[in-house]
Amino acid sequence: MARRNLNDLLFFVTVAREGSFTRAAAQLGVTQPALSQAISGLEERMQIRLLTRTTRSVSPTAAGERLLQSVGHRIDEITAELDMLTELRDKPAGTVRITCGPNVLKTTLLPKLTPLLREYPDIHIEFDANHGFRDIVADRFDAGVRLGDTIDKDMIAVPIGPKLRMAAVASPDYFARHPLPRTPHELTRHQCINQRMIRSGGIYVWDFDRQGGDLNVRVSGQLTFNTSEHIVDAALAGLGIAFLPEEELGSHIAEGRLIRVLEEWCLPFPGYYLYYPSRKQPSPAFSLVVDALRVRRKS
Repeated sequence: MARRNLNDLLFFVTVAREGSFTRAAAQLGVTQPALSQAISGLEERMQIRLLTRTTRSVSPTAAGERLLQSVGHRIDEITAELDMLTELRDKPAGTVRITCGPNVLKTTLLPKLTPLLREYPDIHIEFDANHGFRDIVADRFDAGVRLGDTIDKDMIAVPIGPKLRMAAVASPDYFARHPLPRTPHELTRHQCINQRMIRSGGIYVWDFDRQGGDLNVRVSGQLTFNTSEHIVDAALAGLGIAFLPEEELGSHIAEGRLIRVLEEWCLPFPGYYLYYPSRKQPSPAFSLVVDALRVRRKS
């Protein structure tokens, strides 16, 4: 009976956190009817309803929320301890969940983690690639990736890439029709390609920096996007000036498809960091992932 209760508690916690029997069943590797039957059995034995079910969602009742708060973290601790046992194996195993932006996934994470994945076939990595900020604790990610100056102070932050610089660029065709801007203030007389920030919903204010001070410029133009790849496409099409990290524009600048301006106003700033909550006993798989991504300082 105790073993059955433990399994059903794991099922309940997963459903409550996911808010969906379908997603929970996929995560647990069981069928949806079996999962629903297990939860119903738990509720019957406890003689109290733990979940409110509608056609669109599943949410814990007051009793279910109390049970989730009391046992959820204990189940997480048990899972972490079980992961630690993989240290006794020849090959560490386990799943590491990371949320990050699509560009840093392509340019940094996959290249650095490819040798690790080949060496340790029992390590699995799940990536959540998006342009917004996720709460890695609430959403149960092992780690996230952000620029160094945007990470909360209570997180452990590990540098995984070099410092970055912004770049203001436009196509040769655009600058054939418009004069080169000599200062950031002159951008207000140009067609600029704006970016709407997914997290705040506001329009990104272009930040310039050089020896002697910072300067913020609100630009305008015919186009606004919430994804950087489309901003690059619009700049290549001659539709305006774009302002993005130079790593997203490097090949286009090098091969002359985009012309860089105001370079002296774009100083380096902290690059990408892997961040995660403090944990007493990280799993061997997680430790290997962090070590593979960490920037090696030159001696």
